[in-house]
Amino acid sequence: MLVFWKARLVFLAVPKTGTSAWETTLLPFASMTVLDPPELKHAPVYRYNRFFRPMYDKMGASDMELLAVVREPISWLGSWYRYRQRGFLEGKSTSTRGLSFDAFCRAYASDTRPAFANVGSQAKFIEPRPNGVSVSHLFKYENQSGLIDFLQDRLQIAIELPRENVSPRRELDLTAETEALLRRTCADDFAVWDSAR
Repeated sequence: MLVFWKARLVFLAVPKTGTSAWETTLLPFASMTVLDPPELKHAPVYRYNRFFRPMYDKMGASDMELLAVVREPISWLGSWYRYRQRGFLEGKSTSTRGLSFDAFCRAYASDTRPAFANVGSQAKFIEPRPNGVSVSHLFKYENQSGLIDFLQDRLQIAIELPRENVSPRRELDLTAETEALLRRTCADDFAVWDSAR
């Protein structure tokens, strides 16, 4: 999470949407950064609302706006699948080694997700709170140029975005049946991505 106090902007770190590259680029301009623990670095709207918003309200910044990036859901799952192929997870319940992407997606779409497929939901991450706290600026991961333009204008800085923390390449083949299953069971995630800039 990156906070830009003067610009009244909080950049939420949705996992698997390029957050490491954005941290590297924007860290020198942020007035506050939350890099650890992961539960706070990747604080969803509900956690921001509970832990961070009250602090900003007390400092007279109740007008803080939230920014988030969401990725096309199948691509997002592909990034998780590839990330969990890495050697440091081998032998752990969260590893996807020896598993096809199709099997990973079927497990993700199941009622009870096994540990390796328990990666959350982008729609849940940005879900508005009953008190009205919600994401004001929602960008598609695939629209990096639009996000860069927005941030350059809002923060009054020039931005060059590096590539960081890139997962290894893997085959990401899905059967038509599995894709249809994902589109049905993860309809909220597809709707959120469709609604983003």
